[in-house]
Amino acid sequence: MTLVGHEEAWREWRRAMAGDRMHHAWMLVGPKGTGKGLFARAAAAELVAQEGVSQPSWDHHPDILIPEHPPEKGEEKKAEAGDPDVKRKRSIPVEEVRALQRRLTTRPTLASRRAVIFDPADDLERAASNALLKSLEEPPAGTFFLLVTHRPARLLPTIRSRCRVLRFPAISDADMERILALEAPEADAATRSAAIAAAGGSPGAALGFVDQDLAPLHRIMGRLVQEGDEHFALRGEFSALIGARPDRERQLATLDLARAVLTGMLRVASPAQQSRVIAAHAELSSLTALVPTHNFDAGLLAMEIGGLLASAAMPRETA
Repeated sequence: MTLVGHEEAWREWRRAMAGDRMHHAWMLVGPKGTGKGLFARAAAAELVAQEGVSQPSWDHHPDILIPEHPPEKGEEKKAEAGDPDVKRKRSIPVEEVRALQRRLTTRPTLASRRAVIFDPADDLERAASNALLKSLEEPPAGTFFLLVTHRPARLLPTIRSRCRVLRFPAISDADMERILALEAPEADAATRSAAIAAAGGSPGAALGFVDQDLAPLHRIMGRLVQEGDEHFALRGEFSALIGARPDRERQLATLDLARAVLTGMLRVASPAQQSRVIAAHAELSSLTALVPTHNFDAGLLAMEIGGLLASAAMPRETA
C-alpha cells in the first residue's frame, strides 16, 4: 500500500534520527489500516542503513526483526515452506519474545543499528509483554523498538511510559482518493466514494472495501435514510445486493458503510431527525460488535440493517 498522508510522522522521525540521541523505543499509534506497519518497516530500513553498505529490502534485512504469530498446531510445515496461507495464532507468546532476546545478545549484522518491530504489539500475551518490558528497560546497544498499536490502552502502562509516541491520524478523504487511484485504478468513482465513506480514514480498510463493490449498496442506503421504506421494497433490493450467502467480511463492510452513511446524515439532519439518526447508529454499532461471533441468518441481518437505516428517515408527514 502506498504511504500517503504521513508527512508529519516522517518529519518527526527524521528529526529524531538527525539528533544526538535517538530514543530507543517508539509507539506508533493510530486507527487500524492507516499504514503504521508499512511506515514502521520503511522507517526501520532508514534507521539501520549505513552509507557505503549495500542494504537488502526490509523483509530480507538481517537487522530488521519482526516477531511473528506462531503457526497453529498442524500448520508448522506450511510455515516452514513459506506458505502465505498458513493459519497463525492470534497472539504473540512469550517464547517469541525470548527467542528475539537471544538474538539481541549478538551485534547487528551489517552496521551499528538494529530495529525490532512488533506489529501489532496489541497481540502480545501478558507474559510476552513483561518479557519485552525488560528489553525496553535495558535496551541492547544499537537496538531500537517500534511498537505498532491500534489500541494503546492494551499495552502495559510501564511499556507505554518507555516509548516515544508517533501518532497516525485518520487519512483525509483527498489522500484516500490518491491512494485508491494508485492502488485500485480499476475502481470507478462511485466505488471509490463508497469505500472512502465506509473506511473511516483507513486506506487498508478502503482497499478491502473496493473488493466488496459497495457502490450499489451505498446508493440504496442513501435512499433508505432519506425516504424510509414503508412498504419494504428498498429493503428487498438491499438484501438482494448483499447476497444470499455473504461472508463475514462482506457483512462487516456493509455495517461499516451503514454507520458511515448515518454519520454523514447526522451532519445535515434537522434537530428533530438527529435523535433518530443517533439511535439507529447506536443499534448498528451494537450489531457490528455481535457479527464476528454470531451466526446470523444473512437475509434477516440484511433486513435488520435496512430497517435501522430506514428508521433514521423522518416520517413523510413530518418531513
